[in-house]
Amino acid sequence: MAAEHEAPALVLPGTFDEVRHFYPKVLNANLHPILRFFLSLGNERLAERYCHLHPEARPEAVHALLADTPKQFLWGGADLFPVTTDQGVRRITVIETNSCPSGQKSFPRTDEVTEQAGYRVLLEHAFLPVLRRRALPPGGLAVLYDKNPMEASGYAAALAELADEPVHLVGCYDEDPDPSVRFTEERVLEVRDAQGEWHPIRAALRYVTQRPWNRIPPITRTAIFNPVLACLAGGRNKLVAAKAYELLNAELEQDGLKIRVPETIWDVSLDEVPLWVRRMGGIAVVKDPYSNAGQGVFTITNAAELEAFMEREHRYGKFIVQALIGNVGWSSRSRDGRLYHIGTMPNRQHKIFVADLRMMVGGGNEGFFPVAVYARRARKPLPRRLEPGESSWDVLGTNLSIKEADGSWASETDRLVLMDQRDFNRLGLGLDDLIEGYLQTVMAVTAIDHMCQRLINSKGKFRRKLFASLDPDPALLDEITG
Repeated sequence: MAAEHEAPALVLPGTFDEVRHFYPKVLNANLHPILRFFLSLGNERLAERYCHLHPEARPEAVHALLADTPKQFLWGGADLFPVTTDQGVRRITVIETNSCPSGQKSFPRTDEVTEQAGYRVLLEHAFLPVLRRRALPPGGLAVLYDKNPMEASGYAAALAELADEPVHLVGCYDEDPDPSVRFTEERVLEVRDAQGEWHPIRAALRYVTQRPWNRIPPITRTAIFNPVLACLAGGRNKLVAAKAYELLNAELEQDGLKIRVPETIWDVSLDEVPLWVRRMGGIAVVKDPYSNAGQGVFTITNAAELEAFMEREHRYGKFIVQALIGNVGWSSRSRDGRLYHIGTMPNRQHKIFVADLRMMVGGGNEGFFPVAVYARRARKPLPRRLEPGESSWDVLGTNLSIKEADGSWASETDRLVLMDQRDFNRLGLGLDDLIEGYLQTVMAVTAIDHMCQRLINSKGKFRRKLFASLDPDPALLDEITG
């Protein structure tokens, strides 16, 4: 049975309601002083602190990195793991980078006056400049989404107020038999309202995350924030993202900077997966490169989990195999040694849980800026050793999203860790960890933005042949529209 889709709506100025756009536990939460201080520092001071802690980094390069304005990928979020090495060296590691990420509904407000909080910050500093700097077709404004109506409607209400005009809030669902979104031959977006009338759109914020390339062209005349090009270049494509990270790391090496990621093997066929898992000591993470929200990620810690993966039906023909970060005694063997989860502070039962850190950033005319931060913990505590038959995903998987049988989405918010005065202390993180996470996120977003630019030719067209050589997966190539 298919999930019920919400009808298109016209969102008017002055209709932002915080109760509808934030989780209930966030509304009365007080932002932790460390987060408040982090957000107040500004790029110049953040760069100075980072360089002080990383004498190998060239200060001019760090300042330039944070001051850069991305060309295509203006809104991103990195999933980060705080880890330690065999020698006890702490690091922040990038697991993946998401285009059009969630996070607003999970982040306490920085003050009691700005009701729209991070929604307004992102739109004001990253989206509105796009409206002013591009020659756009005539039309209205829209927010497209395929999940997370809480945040999508929040963006629509905040945008309506900032732009002082109504905003179309329209579902854009995968495999929708009667879509409310279409593109003209000139690649101008049109949306259908609740009365069935079609409207041209000059600019749209996109919260469409499930295979958006099969219904939205990579490059459009309508300004789309973010363009689907950013998803193909790495924002929703872990395979190309891994290549983008490596290309930027080669450029940054002379500046003493590096995106830290677990060892990643790309372009892996299904038959090759067991070979690479064995090379990593029989412990690894195998990923469908194009899924998100915790879907298509398989933690392999024993022969049974590998066999279960191999027996599944898979939509695509290429995978990535990544070093698994576990606990002492059961982490992947990789070129850079083994990494272990730092995890949460022990609770009253002396249990430690794996937790990630989501850092959302925007890019505007004055460079990058942090927008929201939150964390998520795994369902079960991190054991010193995995018992036979125990699900490794239950102790390692942190994503809150759950896809229901009818195709709808739910969220396990009991595992959400807020950046408030109560929850943040459980993470055992400090200001310098946040600064490290911010720099890692900015570098990851920059790498994907550079890949976006490589995938556009001199005429502003999508370089499909180059993309096909970077990602030689026929199943994916057949899905790309436009």
